[in-house]
Amino acid sequence: MERGQNLRIDPDRLWDSLMEMAKIGPGVAGGNNRQTLTDEDAEGRALFKRWCNDAGLEMGVDTMGNMFATRAGEDPDALPVYMGSHLDTQPTGGKYDGVLGVLGALEVVRTLNDLDVTTKHPIVITNWTNEEGTRYAPAMLSSGVFAGKHAQDWAYDREDAEGKKFGDELKRIGWVGDEEVGARKMHAMFELHIEQGPILEAEGKDIGVVTHGQGLRWIECTVTGKESHTGSTPMNMRKNAGRGLALVTELVHEIAMRNQPNAVGAIGHIDVYPNSRNIIPGKVVFTVDMRTHLLDKLNGMVDEFMQRAPKICEDIGVSFDCHIVGQFDPPAFDETCVGAVRDAAQELGYSHMDIVSGAGHDACWINDVAPTAMIMCPCVDGLSHNEAEEITKEWAQAGTDVLLHAVLNTAEIVD
Repeated sequence: MERGQNLRIDPDRLWDSLMEMAKIGPGVAGGNNRQTLTDEDAEGRALFKRWCNDAGLEMGVDTMGNMFATRAGEDPDALPVYMGSHLDTQPTGGKYDGVLGVLGALEVVRTLNDLDVTTKHPIVITNWTNEEGTRYAPAMLSSGVFAGKHAQDWAYDREDAEGKKFGDELKRIGWVGDEEVGARKMHAMFELHIEQGPILEAEGKDIGVVTHGQGLRWIECTVTGKESHTGSTPMNMRKNAGRGLALVTELVHEIAMRNQPNAVGAIGHIDVYPNSRNIIPGKVVFTVDMRTHLLDKLNGMVDEFMQRAPKICEDIGVSFDCHIVGQFDPPAFDETCVGAVRDAAQELGYSHMDIVSGAGHDACWINDVAPTAMIMCPCVDGLSHNEAEEITKEWAQAGTDVLLHAVLNTAEIVD
C-alpha cells in the first residue's frame, strides 16, 4: 500500500473520543480532575480498555499499572513501535494534556483498521501511570520505573497527602498487572502532546517537531535573617530574609535571560517565617527551578547561581544555604525518529518548526531505553495545567495525522 496525503485520521471520531473521556472526572470549571489511582482514573482506564478491545487490540498491564494495547504486525519477531502518553490529570487539569497522546494513538489504530493497513512491526498504544506526579511525586513515576530510574518498591511506597501509598491504591482500583515493569522492548516510541506553551500558536505553526527535552534542576534555598518588628526596627539594622528572597529572585531571572534562547528560571514554592504582617521575615525557604536543553548550559547556570547567591545575601546581613532536591539531564531525542516526524509534517503539508519541550514527559525517560521522539500541537494562549486549557479540532487532527505517518514510516507498511 502506498502512503500518501490521502491517508488521514477521522478528526470527528478523535474529537468525540476526547469529549467522551472528558466526562469522566469533570472539573469544576470545564476541565478535568482525574488524578492518578482514583476511582475516576479507574473509570477512564476501563473506557480506554473497552475502546481498545473494540479495535481488536490485545491489552497487557504491568505491575506499575502501565497499559499496553497491541495491534499485531506481520512479523511476530519484530519489535513493536509504541505510541501514547497518559490519561491522569492535574486536580484542575484540562481535557487534552496527555489524553490527546493516548486517544490520538487509538485513532491511528482505528484508521489503520478502517483502511486494512498491515505493518511489519506490531504497534502498541501506551497509557503511562502517574505522569502528572500531583498525587504521588515525582512526575513520570511509572515510566521512570520502566526505564530503570526508580525502583518499583520505592515507587509503591510513595504517599499522597492523606498517607495512602501508591502500591495500595493501585491494588485498590484493580490495575496491578502481571507483567514485569521494563521487560518490554521497543523498536521506537512516539508521544503526541499539546505544547503547554505559547510558541507554536504565536508562530502560526501546526506542528512542533520536538528535538530535545529540557533538563531540570530544583534548588531548595534557605535565607536566614532575624525576626524583628516591622515598625520599630530601623532600616539600617534589619536582617530581612524577605529582601534576600527578592534579590535572589532577580538573580535567577538575570541568569536565565543571559542564557537565552531556551533557558528558563523562576522561584515557585516559597515558605516565609513567621509569615506575620508586622514581623520582618527571619527565614525564607524557597525552590529555584532552572531548565534548558543543553547540559553544559544548565550546569553553568546552576554554578553561577550557587556562587553569586551567598554573596548577595551576605551583603545585606543574611545567610544563604542551598542544595539540589530534584534533577534530570536534558534528553536529545533520536534523530531518526525526529526525522520521521519532520518528514511526515512536510509530506502532509503542515507548517512545522523544531521545538524544545519545556515540560517533562514520559518520552523523556523512555528515550533512555528506546529511540524516541515527540510531536506537539499548539494550545490556546499556551495555557495548560488549567481547566481553561483548549485546543482546536484542526490542531488535534494535524498532530494525529503526523503521528499516523511517523508511526507507519517506522513500523513499515506491508504491501
